[in-house]
Amino acid sequence: MIFSLYELVHWLGLTIFEIWINLVSLTIFTVLLALKLDDNYFSGSSGVWIVFSPLFVADGLNTYFCAIIFIRMHMEGMMKAAILRAVWSLVFLLLVFVFKYLLCKKLSGQSSPEYSEVLSPVFILLQLIAVRACQLH
Repeated sequence: MIFSLYELVHWLGLTIFEIWINLVSLTIFTVLLALKLDDNYFSGSSGVWIVFSPLFVADGLNTYFCAIIFIRMHMEGMMKAAILRAVWSLVFLLLVFVFKYLLCKKLSGQSSPEYSEVLSPVFILLQLIAVRACQLH
């Protein structure tokens, strides 16, 4: 089942611009990952961090974009909607960032958490998305 763009925007709480930023960074990440796995282009433990860097840059850009939207909504007088959107966006971005960070630490060998610990932010995020989807319909 393929979701429509309308459903994705409402369920995830992301704008089309944020989705576009994530898709571009995911494309660059995929190319860097293929280079690392095929030719061992990025060697050592820092190679994982280089491969994941487009995803971290996308998180930073999305956080900046969310701050701009919060300021604009606040200036237009939509204080409650601005706070709700800012809280949802920051929780979403924080959980995704923590997952990527823990995964990079695990893959680079800097620490050895279990994969259940690494994936715990994703599990929390999926539960929050399910609650949000049920509230909207």
